[in-house]
Amino acid sequence: MKSSITYRRGGSTGPAGVRIRRAVARDAKRLTRLVTTSRAYDGPYAPMVQGYRVGPDYIETHQVFVAVGADDRVLGFYSLVVSPPELDLMFVGDDAQGLGIGRLLVGHLLDEARRAGLSEVRVVSHPPAEGFYRSVGAERTGTVPASPPAVMWDRPELTLPIESP
Repeated sequence: MKSSITYRRGGSTGPAGVRIRRAVARDAKRLTRLVTTSRAYDGPYAPMVQGYRVGPDYIETHQVFVAVGADDRVLGFYSLVVSPPELDLMFVGDDAQGLGIGRLLVGHLLDEARRAGLSEVRVVSHPPAEGFYRSVGAERTGTVPASPPAVMWDRPELTLPIESP
């Protein structure tokens, strides 16, 4: 069993009491709720997450990590696919945005990718999130065309380089 860790990348401190741990099957409903209630997917973006589900089977077969507060409330999560290397999901709760949770998750992702021997991780970004990914070191490499009916818009494709320790 993997233990929880308090993540402090490069000596910086995250929000007080926030720790990152491996997701477990019982987190599925909370992660699904983060995805389906995200204000980032209001309006024209809503079809992409409508009916979306993060199931216990997904959590058990993928590298899914959650950021939790001192009260064990899920603040955000990400999922790393190792082969081929890609950030599959990353969400931060609406009420936790602007607190450094996303940067904390990306720092953890970089360490996990490094441990897996990856040199880069592909990110297909929600268009409004491109600026965030670029601010944490991702570089734009192209555009993924729309794929109706769920995704009606082109999405930025980026690469997050994994530096050696």
